[in-house]
Amino acid sequence: MKLGIVLPEAEHDMAGETAGWNDYMAMAQMAEQIGLDSVWLCDHLLYRNPEAVLDQQGAWECWSILTGLAAVTERVELGSLVTPTSFRNPAVFAKQIDAIEEISGGRIILGLGAGWNEPEYMAFGLPFDRRVARFEEAFTIIRTLLQEGEIDFEGDYYTARDCELCPRGPRPAGPPLMIGSTGPRMLRISLPHVQMWNAWLWWGDDPTAEVPELRELVDSACAGVGRDPAEIERSITIVVDPSGRHDVPTSMTSKDIKPLTGSPEQIAAGLQGFADQGVGHLQFVLAPTTLGALEAFHKVLEAMGR
Repeated sequence: MKLGIVLPEAEHDMAGETAGWNDYMAMAQMAEQIGLDSVWLCDHLLYRNPEAVLDQQGAWECWSILTGLAAVTERVELGSLVTPTSFRNPAVFAKQIDAIEEISGGRIILGLGAGWNEPEYMAFGLPFDRRVARFEEAFTIIRTLLQEGEIDFEGDYYTARDCELCPRGPRPAGPPLMIGSTGPRMLRISLPHVQMWNAWLWWGDDPTAEVPELRELVDSACAGVGRDPAEIERSITIVVDPSGRHDVPTSMTSKDIKPLTGSPEQIAAGLQGFADQGVGHLQFVLAPTTLGALEAFHKVLEAMGR
């Protein structure tokens, strides 16, 4: 099972402070040094929720930060958890991803979804209606351009006439695509074309107990579109607290989140439980998401024999 860290998502995720570029770079480089496999960023523009721990937080633009990280790391994969396709023109976005692929030397994982956080859509003037229909058109353009290099498409929401990506990035078939959704319609649209699937598990004393049901959901959806389930790598995102203080990142929308915590050996056993359930890639949010917490997590990796 691959292991990856989710870097600070919103303004106050770094123990109440706002992470800057130097913080992102230091954490990504340390992740690489201690043997993690991937580094991730959530793709959001603005959080407004009076019921959250903090009622408003902003975020750095995801792919700008990932572009910088592509230039200052050498080995780790870099991905988004996940990018709403409606944030950007899909053809231009595919062009952007090809360039970041080039900078990284072919280490991008492109996580995609339909979006869910309506306040950021309203604030930035983005359409929030018919999200799945918009996703289907944008996904068609993005995945066709990245996987085949060209498309001629005219839809209700997006157009890409005689569009071609040139030059191409380092991987002829483009970066692996990951879908972040459990919706039946979203899975029908995406599973014929993606290489990975993702879900977040934040609650419950044993989040691994939820994995079999989710695995069956994806297996069934694969059968419905004629895809071999073994071709879809399963990934799960959880919250981990190596400090034992039971902190949670301040951008989380609920105070009821239960991080995986305990001694390094206990956390290692909890992570291994996901591997035993067939999870191929596990992303974790550290609570709090700081360089010190990542240093502490190194002991978990040692307990896992990594």
